[in-house]
Amino acid sequence: MWASVSNSGLRILRLLPQITTTSSFLQTSFGALAFMENNNNPSSSFSASAHSRRSSGGRGRGRGRGSEMRDERQRSRGGGAPAKDNIDALGRLLTRILRHMASELNLDMRSDGYVRVRDLLQLNMKTFANIPLRSHTVDDVREAVRKDNKQRFSLLEENGEVLIRANQGHTIATIDSESLLKPIFSAEEAPVCVHGTYKKNLESILQSGLKRMKRLHVHFSSGLPTDGEVISGMRRDVNVLIFLDVRKALEEGMKFYISDNKVILTEGFEGVVPVKYFEKMETWPGRQPIPF
Repeated sequence: MWASVSNSGLRILRLLPQITTTSSFLQTSFGALAFMENNNNPSSSFSASAHSRRSSGGRGRGRGRGSEMRDERQRSRGGGAPAKDNIDALGRLLTRILRHMASELNLDMRSDGYVRVRDLLQLNMKTFANIPLRSHTVDDVREAVRKDNKQRFSLLEENGEVLIRANQGHTIATIDSESLLKPIFSAEEAPVCVHGTYKKNLESILQSGLKRMKRLHVHFSSGLPTDGEVISGMRRDVNVLIFLDVRKALEEGMKFYISDNKVILTEGFEGVVPVKYFEKMETWPGRQPIPF
């Protein structure tokens, strides 16, 4: 790792695979490397850099804190929106805070996932565009919500107060599924319920089922990656589709929910969706059946 010291603190120039932390660094609980500005403020702002742990196994999609940090790194290398897009960077930081960090940041989050926007904008943090949250406005947050192509957020106004939440993807244990999501009571409400994953994960999945891992739910899409109406719930580069028998799972007591952005979610049984509820598996995009 190369670094230089300036008046504002420590500037990271390059990250190598082996990283040694010092007192100037903060290793966050979700595997992201963060650095503190030396401004004599114990709650000094930090900007998370792209260093994440890869994990695998029977986790299905396995999306979580580390995966989102990996996406961040890919975007910064040209895989998505440019880093100079301040609103895009704001939205990505809001996603991380609202899904994973509210508790450790002592935000007052309701059981349905909503927090006050003004509380978010008082946090002493910077976005990946190196813009302090305190420099953003409520209108900036509204714009980030409007521009998010996966509709990850919902806004709410109550008694003159603007609130925001992430629609799904939480790892925060205080979230109540019944408050955050709409329950699904019949298979007709979810005619397509499909989980996207990768061939490298199949052996583990077939041994252990789909696991929610650190998240509260296993995620399913309500359609295929090429369906125009499908916004979220599956990565577009998956190469295996697992279709769920929702009717059978409901009859045997599994609870299902759907988020505001049409992602189907379940806690499974003790965090696992067993293989016996798999209806069929196919390759993607070839749609060839996979025996199991």
